[in-house]
Amino acid sequence: MAGEQVRKEREALLDLPARSRAGVAGMPPLRGSGFTLLELLVVMAVLGVLAALLLPALSSARDAGRRAACVSNLRQVGIAVTAYAGDYDGRIPFGPKAPPFTSPASFYPSTGSPTSLLSLQTGAPVGLGLLLSGHLASQPKVLFCPGADQALDAEVELSRVGVHQAQGSYYYRHAGNTRLFDDPSAGEALLAPRLDSLGPNRDGRPIRALAMDTQFLSPPDLASFNLKPRTHHRARFANILHADGSVVSRRNADQRFTVDVREYGDIHDAFSRILGVFEQADAAF
Repeated sequence: MAGEQVRKEREALLDLPARSRAGVAGMPPLRGSGFTLLELLVVMAVLGVLAALLLPALSSARDAGRRAACVSNLRQVGIAVTAYAGDYDGRIPFGPKAPPFTSPASFYPSTGSPTSLLSLQTGAPVGLGLLLSGHLASQPKVLFCPGADQALDAEVELSRVGVHQAQGSYYYRHAGNTRLFDDPSAGEALLAPRLDSLGPNRDGRPIRALAMDTQFLSPPDLASFNLKPRTHHRARFANILHADGSVVSRRNADQRFTVDVREYGDIHDAFSRILGVFEQADAAF
């Protein structure tokens, strides 16, 4: 009889709903292993809040890292310029003489104009490109900023040096020429400035800024001439190499370091505006 009674109680227990078993014979409540819809929604909301808090911080840290890498690149450029000057009677990389102006696609129409080019349309190295054969031969990619806002393939640009026009990430101020083209009959003497005596700028201040991030805005329909916007660090900062080899990162919230020639009437003044940005950098030393 006792065995029969136990059997009946066990069958009755198995027939109870899952929720009512918790109080029987001290058994723990039975529950499914999945989340309820409410719990899932709470978890998703928490993850959304965390993402909203963390993503801007991660993005800011990534931008700061790229800006720091850009500062390091410019320091290496400064070391190379100093070494070059040591090999060439104290004179900085300069030239070559600009060829006759034949196309708006030529970004070096006048000798000594500020430029981001590494080589001319003929392939001849120009500006900082003159460092590639010797002083930057083992690290040519320092001429390219890791914080570029537009795609610029360093490998492709470097492969063009010696063959065609190539462009780097930094303006280089190897002189102060702002003409749209040289007078081929002028026969001007070409003499590179000395690193230790660059002279005054147009504002009468000592020239200090030697190279800096390109922050350049142009009309979109000039892209067929390869004249495209080139900005770095979302145009919020500009890294500047000084003639003494020091590098600083300056805020660009007021766009003082941006060359804005999106209006066609301003394009003819582009080189003067680039030089003006360098003069802003001289003042911010």
